[in-house]
Amino acid sequence: MTNFGDMSINEFSSALSSDKPTPGGGSASAVALSQAGALASMVANLTIGRERYQSGWEAAESALEIGTKAMKNGHLLADQDAAGYDAVMVAFRMPKDTEEERKVRKLAIKNASINAANPPMKIAELSLELLRTLPSLATFGNSNAITDVGVSALLSSAACKGGLFNAEINIVGMENQIVNDLRKEISSMREECSKIAREVMHLVHESLSG
Repeated sequence: MTNFGDMSINEFSSALSSDKPTPGGGSASAVALSQAGALASMVANLTIGRERYQSGWEAAESALEIGTKAMKNGHLLADQDAAGYDAVMVAFRMPKDTEEERKVRKLAIKNASINAANPPMKIAELSLELLRTLPSLATFGNSNAITDVGVSALLSSAACKGGLFNAEINIVGMENQIVNDLRKEISSMREECSKIAREVMHLVHESLSG
């Protein structure tokens, strides 16, 4: 399995732009998550220990905890997302000459597709977890870095919605209780993501307008 975390930015961008199916949007979302976590961690570190922002230390510590987790796990999830898609492609390449082979192939594609939805869902879940810490960080954190909180929120939102897109495409056309529950979860997460991102944008714009 390719380790995208070991690549330079240029190397990853080059791989992303190639005609190969992976890395794709899911892996890009995971890298965005990692960058969002790094930015949130930076603002947290610029807040903790500074007396002027003592009221924001607790919020910063929470953002730092989740931000560090996002930063470290983002690249791992990028790898997992690509591996999940590759497994789907392996299933599609299975023989389909006989009726039995077609049945086996169809089931393999279904199972691989459901499994492939797991990494992007984890990307979305961790992105949303990070987003939830950002309104407080924007309100109480180091005001000199509030635009960095804003960029972290934008990246988190993109990572979350990108993850949800990539989870959703893996279950297109499927109908069972697990898939239906997943669709409901995706809808709920997308709505919460948009709401929190708008809140952070409002706080940033409000701060910039003086």
